[in-house]
Amino acid sequence: VQLVESGGGLVQAGGSLRLSCAASGTIWSVGAMGWYRQAPEKQRELVAVSLWGGRATYADSVKGRFSISRDIVKNTVYLQMNNLKPEDTAVYYCNGTIWESELAHGMEYWGKGTLVAISS
Repeated sequence: VQLVESGGGLVQAGGSLRLSCAASGTIWSVGAMGWYRQAPEKQRELVAVSLWGGRATYADSVKGRFSISRDIVKNTVYLQMNNLKPEDTAVYYCNGTIWESELAHGMEYWGKGTLVAISS
């Protein structure tokens, strides 16, 4: 199983970006999928998670600006980021809990990350 992110880049403050993360490989079922970020010299932190049943949770710092969504058929999760701020600059990592078969345990997977840089 692989998680592959795309959509990062450099934008000015106030701009928008949309990140995508597609899960591929032997997949029987996908549970929660979400986004984390890690800024230089800081710990990785949760940004947003899409839970089973359509519920979502967000970090306080991004509420009202970021929106997470997913395409169940494509095993893809998206992060729409609006009104970006310099403090949003970080490497953004996709995370997902995936079952490879009905009898397997759910495993946690991470993407390699995509850089989001916001200039002031």
